[in-house]
Amino acid sequence: MKRATNQHTIRPSASRIRGAVLAAGLGASVVLGAGSAFAAGSADAAAPLAAGTTAQSVAQQAAAQSKAADAAKKTAAKKASDAKKKAEDKKKAAKKNAASWKAPVKKYTLSASYGTGGARWAAKHSGQDFAVPIGTPVSAAHTGTVVKAGPNGGGDGPAYGNAVVIKHSNGKYSQYAHLSKINVKIGEKVKTGEKIALSGNTGNSSGPHLHFEIRTTPNYGSALNPAAFLRSVHVSI
Repeated sequence: MKRATNQHTIRPSASRIRGAVLAAGLGASVVLGAGSAFAAGSADAAAPLAAGTTAQSVAQQAAAQSKAADAAKKTAAKKASDAKKKAEDKKKAAKKNAASWKAPVKKYTLSASYGTGGARWAAKHSGQDFAVPIGTPVSAAHTGTVVKAGPNGGGDGPAYGNAVVIKHSNGKYSQYAHLSKINVKIGEKVKTGEKIALSGNTGNSSGPHLHFEIRTTPNYGSALNPAAFLRSVHVSI
């Protein structure tokens, strides 16, 4: 006779199930709460960091702009200083030029000198000749006022051809003769180096050249040795 065996299935009680569910819910709440707190903490920490970074960027930009403005100001000041110096140098050069004397032509060959005698002249040669091609620019040897200008030697006689005479502040006069063209008129003020005429071969001339004199009066017969005078005012010819 077989003995019956009672097999009981062990099942958790309802109270134990409810306890587990409550425990799980509490754990989840704790975990979720911690996550929320961490997230909130991260946001709070990031806000000051972002604000600090923005302020630093603004400060750097302001510093860069200030530096650029200072550089631009220095550049402008230097340009103004350079322009002022250039203007002053130009003024000084003009003043120095006005006070100086120069040879009346460039790229010349000296020909008949002062005091030379011979059949070509009724008396000894009264000036210094500069052999140059016709049309060579003739410049005022020094600042002054034109007192003679025209044909017939400007009034000194036909031997000079077309001529110009300039009065200078030191009481001397310079004369330019045998010109092909006259660019100034009586009463006109001229500066050192200013073009007053073109060289030529007019009057009693044996070939293209400029006849140049230094005089003590505006008239023929008062000439000085022009080469010696130019040397005295630091002009070498």
